[in-house]
This record gives sequence, structure tokens and C-alpha cells, in this order.
Amino acid sequence: MKLDGLVVRSQSISFQIDRRVPPVLLGLGAVILVAIVLNVGRGEYPIAPFDIVKTLLNLDTGNPDHAFVINTLRLPRTIVAFMVGIAFGISGGIFQGLTSNPLADPGIIGINEGASLAAVAVIVLFPSVPIYILPLSAFVGAFLMAVLIYSLAWNKGSSPILLILIGVGLSAIAGAFTSFLLTFGQIEDVSNALVWLAGSVYGRTWEQVFSFLPWLIIFVPLALTNSRHLNALNLGDDIARGLGSRVEWQRGLQVLVGVALAGAAVATAGTIGFVGLIAPHLGRQLVGTNHQGLIPTAALLGGGIVVLADLLGRTLFAPIELPCGVVTAAVGAPYFLYLLIRNRQKSSL
Repeated sequence: MKLDGLVVRSQSISFQIDRRVPPVLLGLGAVILVAIVLNVGRGEYPIAPFDIVKTLLNLDTGNPDHAFVINTLRLPRTIVAFMVGIAFGISGGIFQGLTSNPLADPGIIGINEGASLAAVAVIVLFPSVPIYILPLSAFVGAFLMAVLIYSLAWNKGSSPILLILIGVGLSAIAGAFTSFLLTFGQIEDVSNALVWLAGSVYGRTWEQVFSFLPWLIIFVPLALTNSRHLNALNLGDDIARGLGSRVEWQRGLQVLVGVALAGAAVATAGTIGFVGLIAPHLGRQLVGTNHQGLIPTAALLGGGIVVLADLLGRTLFAPIELPCGVVTAAVGAPYFLYLLIRNRQKSSL
């Protein structure tokens, strides 16, 4: 039989990737390149796109300031925004696939709050620790939150509905502990944590790029190579087991990858909300439900969303700069309500 592009045979599954995937990925790549050039070129010191390209190629532009502005101030920030968006997009796609729920998101089910709690604890209680410790601490917080959610939702198997409900509850608890730390911390450390919690790539340098890069190098290939197992899990545990899938092992691996990417992204740029919700949903509109095409599409969409959010945050109310997390929340919250209402209407039909 054939379900949403998945051809199911008696003892195996073959996955038919939607023919729209290659042109969509190429189109998204072109749009993202334009967005990156615009983001690097816009600001109080505007730089023409041609001069940006020449600077990146180490060619003379006739203005020695271009190299400093692009290579030191703007390019690392833009690359961090793109990388963070990739991580959130893939993580959102994984958790939506695991829960079979298009409303699932690392922020909504508590993963981001677990990462935030751990990272804020490091910022407030241990402000002098090296920067590379922050992604590790956020990953530990996100992982412990995922383990707790997974354990509480276990009832002779892991229930997608319980994963979401318990995640929402634990997210509120983690948020309360985060507020407690902010209330009793030193004012300077609390100020740093609050700026970080808003979700921003302001002031990010090559140091953040290189500290975040290993997480992408390890976990993005894992997400892409194991995306076909999300298709099997979406068919239901019984069918997946009948096809030879190790359901709990695969679900645990997917959780690990989603948690690692979300935790590292939160540690690098704070809680930039709704990217993991919007990117996979738009991806399904573009390339269908097969996760072998959806996951890379959600990755590029997530990267593009954060880059554009950073661009809008810097330019809409210049010289005042809005954190990109504020921009994504302004767009994502109404979009989430729209999806919630639409799904309710579908379920009532």
C-alpha cells in the first residue's frame, strides 16, 4: 500500500522522496544567500552587495573598513543566525514527527526551557566559565528534561500525546526555576541572562561559530540519515515493529538528536521561539510529509527565518535593535494560534 509517498511492502519500507524536494532546496538556498548578503550589508554603515562579495573573496574594495565590518562584526553574527535556525528547524521537524503533531516544537514541549534553565544557571551562578561550557550545559539541561518527559510519559511504550502534555507542564516548572535564579542573581549577571533569554545573535563572534559548529557536524548528518525512521514511526508503532523497526531505540535516538540540536542552539542564541514550529510546517506545505525531504527543507527554512528575523530586528526600528527572538515570537505566536484553531476545526468535522 501507499501512504503519503511511502510505499509499504510486506517486510520493508521504501520511501519515495517528493520530486519537489530538489528544486525547493535549490530555491531556498538562493533565497538564503540573498538574505545573508542583505543582512551583512544593511546597518548604520551600509555596504553594497558587490563590495561584500569582493571582501569575502579578499579583493580590494577601495575601503579598508569593509573587511572589519563584514568579517568581524556582521558575518559571524549572520552565520550564527543561520546555524541556529538550522538546528531549530531540524529539531522541530523531529519532534513533530515523533509526536505526529504539527503543533509540537522544542519550545512548546519543554526542551528549550530545560536548556534555558541550565544555561541561565551557568550564566548567573558561574559567570566566569569558558564560553564552550554553555552549549554543553544547555545540552545537559535539555537532555535531562527530555529524559524526564520520556520517563513520565512511559506507559508500556511512549505516548505522543503524553509527551506533549507532560512537556508543557515541565516547561512551566523549568520556567519558574529560571525566574527564581534571575530574581536572586547579581544584577550584572541577570542582565546578561535576560538579554540572552530574549533570543539574540547580537555580538556573536567567530568564537560562537566554532563552538557551535561541532554540534551541527555531528547531529545534522544523524538527523538526515535517520529521517526515514520517522516515516516508519509515523505509520504507528505496531506497523513499524512489523516492518522490523526497533521503535523505542529509534525514538530514543531521534529524541537525542532533537535535544542536542535544540540545546546547543539555545545555548548559542537564547530562546528564539517558534522557529521549530514554523519551519517544519512550511516544509510540509512545500515538499510533503516524507521526512527524508522534509528535514533538510525545514533546516533551510529555519536558517532563513532566523537570518530574516535578525535583519528585520536590526532595521525595522533602527537605531533601536530588536532581538530576533522578539521578531520570531511576533510572527510565530499568531501563527501557532492559527494552527491551533485550524486543527480544532478539522477535528470537529
